[in-house]
Amino acid sequence: MANHSATKKDVRQSAKRNERNRYYGKTTRNAIRDIRAIEENKAAADKLPEVSSMIDKLAKRGTIHKNKASNLKRKLALKVNALSK
Repeated sequence: MANHSATKKDVRQSAKRNERNRYYGKTTRNAIRDIRAIEENKAAADKLPEVSSMIDKLAKRGTIHKNKASNLKRKLALKVNALSK
């Protein structure tokens, strides 16, 4: 690592971003796991918009790819819709 102040600042910023992205990613993965475990349609349907929003925010930040976000939301919606039948 170079001893320039700008480089040191960049290292600090990237570490901070990495920690933040890990936190949001793990929180979202836990929310996805929880919604998959729900067995009743009403509870899952109520939680779906919240989890979809979390996934969209990850994609917007660049933590996950936008296509991965779309695939996750699609699979969750299919699961919730299957519970209603």
